[in-house]
Amino acid sequence: MTNLYSLMVVQDHIWDTIKSAIAKAQNAGELPTCDLPTKSLEHPQNPNHGDYSSNIALRLSKQMKINPMQIAELIEAHIDVNSPIESISVANPGFLNFNLESTWVKNQVDEIIEMGDKYGNIQLGNATKIQIEFVSVNPTGPLHIGHARGAVVGSALSNILNAADYKVENEYYVNDAGAQVDNFAESIYAQYKKDKGIDVNIPEDGYKGDYINEIASDISSCTNLNIDDMSEEHALQSIKEYGLKLMLRAIRQDLDSLRVHMDEWFSEKSLYQDGTYKTIKQELNKNNLLETKDGALWFKSSELGDDKDNVVEKSNGRPTYFASDIAYHYNKFTLRNFEFVVNIWGSDHQGHIPRLKTVVNALKIDSSRLKFILTQMVKLKRGSSAVKMSKRSGELITLAEFIKEVGADACRFFFLSRSPDSQLDFDIELAQKQSSENPVYYIQYGHARICSILKNAKENNIQFNDGDVNLLDDPNELNLIKKILALPETVQSISVRLEPHHLAHYALDLSSAFHLYYQNCKVISTDDEELHITKARLKLCEATRITINRCLNLMGMSAPEKM
Repeated sequence: MTNLYSLMVVQDHIWDTIKSAIAKAQNAGELPTCDLPTKSLEHPQNPNHGDYSSNIALRLSKQMKINPMQIAELIEAHIDVNSPIESISVANPGFLNFNLESTWVKNQVDEIIEMGDKYGNIQLGNATKIQIEFVSVNPTGPLHIGHARGAVVGSALSNILNAADYKVENEYYVNDAGAQVDNFAESIYAQYKKDKGIDVNIPEDGYKGDYINEIASDISSCTNLNIDDMSEEHALQSIKEYGLKLMLRAIRQDLDSLRVHMDEWFSEKSLYQDGTYKTIKQELNKNNLLETKDGALWFKSSELGDDKDNVVEKSNGRPTYFASDIAYHYNKFTLRNFEFVVNIWGSDHQGHIPRLKTVVNALKIDSSRLKFILTQMVKLKRGSSAVKMSKRSGELITLAEFIKEVGADACRFFFLSRSPDSQLDFDIELAQKQSSENPVYYIQYGHARICSILKNAKENNIQFNDGDVNLLDDPNELNLIKKILALPETVQSISVRLEPHHLAHYALDLSSAFHLYYQNCKVISTDDEELHITKARLKLCEATRITINRCLNLMGMSAPEKM
């Protein structure tokens, strides 16, 4: 029978134990009644302080008006020690330190092997519907490396939330309505005419670059398009549709090469065609939140606490980006019934968040259900030298070019390795190194090394199904098992806080623990007297392989069996 605690996060059990002890102390009149703070458990940096530590007594001290050491001692006195907790101690200035049973820790190796590629899955989301909208670059040009960071963060977060039992849908919002796509079509049309020898000016604010020339050339050779026989209005419409189709195809290919999958490609234009935009105008009008000023239509957000009103329709009658955003989020929450929506935007969109939350509330949707992750700039360097983000022609380095140079694995790991809200320095030289200095190589080499060990065991006819994990007494072995056991709680923490960069840190720590273990503990011995420990250590290797493999899969990286 599967061990109960291997199917849940150990932290939850310890926290429940602490809360129960506090309730007992309060019922006995030893501690005053008060609201408890959020869960506060961490792994102490010093292993001598236990496997888990809580500062709950320090956090309660001010409101209870009791010395934190006294609170901690009262909590300890009311804790019922049971598996997997082995012992509890109190340390100055009021920490509760917990040690896990070593027997329980070792037995988890068998549980992890039994779970296989399901290890790390947790029952948290209960199939709650979440939509993650990310990348969503205007389809008027190719993706460049600045877009890759949001793409990687979004796809990794999606993988992790799925592992936490959420029902996740990845979406690309296609801006196929508005002035920018008209400008795109006009730029292609001007280049098309120029290629035909017609003296025309490329629009000053038009799109430029090799890709515009290529689309114009493609239109010239396309037998299905007879642009020369069309009116200018019809020609521009045909060019717009054809150009968008080509750009979206290229964007899909670039995302595929980065292992980013979209479940839905949502058309902005559809919001106006299916009546959604009309509906939200009616809803806002019903609550007297729209007014006409200076010929434009405004959302009266200042009446709801914003510092200014916001334009919904310009004086020429064209809806603004804000108008599209209102209709789009009404579609997400009201028409498609997503419980939570996560928007991954560039940091330059930060100013749009307050007004969007305001209008979402105005539509009777709880804005706390709308989450945002903002990604900061990326700087390229080779070692200590900065690399320009643009080529001589002035075009930004495309994502396709970048992936071709550094590979999808390095691209994904490095973009995931820092919190999205911090600036990232991407060292191309480091990403290409075949050494332990490169974290991508270091993690993948750990997986490949384990595969090699297991292959060696198979070639030597060593079956380890009956290995006794209770023989794993070396400190390096116990440390490795404890690192492995942190995967479910890492998945939980990321899912709650929406911070997928912690998975990259965890994978690196886990790989480091394995390499240290491998250096200090000989896994396979040909000595018959050592066969029992060999089998136990092969089990530990298999559990480690499962966990590293799961980390790599969740990060969207490959797990090589040899390097």
